[in-house]
Parts: sequence; C-alpha cells; structure tokens
Amino acid sequence: MHEGEFSGGCQCGAIRFHGTKLGRPSICHCRMCQKATGNFFAPLVTVYPGDFQWTRGTPHWFNSSAQIRRGFCHKCGTPLAYEHPNGLEITIGAFDHPAAIEPQVQVNHDRALPWIDSLFDKPMVRQGLDESNVVSYQHPDHETAHWPPEVFTHD
Repeated sequence: MHEGEFSGGCQCGAIRFHGTKLGRPSICHCRMCQKATGNFFAPLVTVYPGDFQWTRGTPHWFNSSAQIRRGFCHKCGTPLAYEHPNGLEITIGAFDHPAAIEPQVQVNHDRALPWIDSLFDKPMVRQGLDESNVVSYQHPDHETAHWPPEVFTHD
C-alpha cells in the first residue's frame, strides 16, 4: 500500500484526479485489458473511494462486460479506469509520477501475448525524432488552474 498525495489525468487535461492512498499495483494480461488500453497489457493500481476523487471532469464509461466498466476521456481517448465489483483501479500511466508506482504482480499471465516474457530482451534503438522541436498539446504532469491554454484550444 502506498500512502501520500498523488494526482494525474488524461493527456488533454479534461479529466484530472487526486488521492492519498493506493493499493496493489499490477499488470493485467487479459484480452479485455489489452483491447481497452490498446496495449500488450494494462498497468493498473487500486484506489479507494474515501481517498480518491475526480477533480476536473469525469470519465465516460464503457461496459466491457456484465460486471466491468472502463473509464476514458471522451475528448482525447485516454484510458483511465477499470471498475469491477470489488473496486476501482486507475491506469498507472495516467498518474503524474508513474515511475513511483511499480507493478507488484502480473494477473492473467496465462493470457499474455506469447512473446511478452522476452519483450525487453529486444535491442534498444534511439528514437529519430528531435523532440526539442515538438510543441506538445498534452497536459503537463502537475495540476493547472485552467486547461487548455488558449493557444492550444482547437475544438
């Protein structure tokens, strides 16, 4: 269990959250989590109702099964939440400081993609894009009074 202040949100800043206590961080390999995140697995961490709140906007929800729904930003599509009968989990990548939330367990590993265990054995190649020239429209990794800045608004 992690205790302390944490915050995060979607990439466009329309949805933000804040809390004070986190449960078990995990990686889920089930097919629903793969599809919900558009990724090889879903990194998730449990949050608790009395210690968590949406502070700007709220997710839109998709019922991915009879007992599970997935929360996402309706403006930018960022996957944010996994709600099941036993509680709520938030995608680790949506936190302002995801490096502080190391997964402690893998669930549904029997459904992992066949090459997942050797994924990080692959060669590492530098990205060719010069990021110093990139103007990001993503929300910064901290709270803001207003978002987006007028210069970024293009709805």
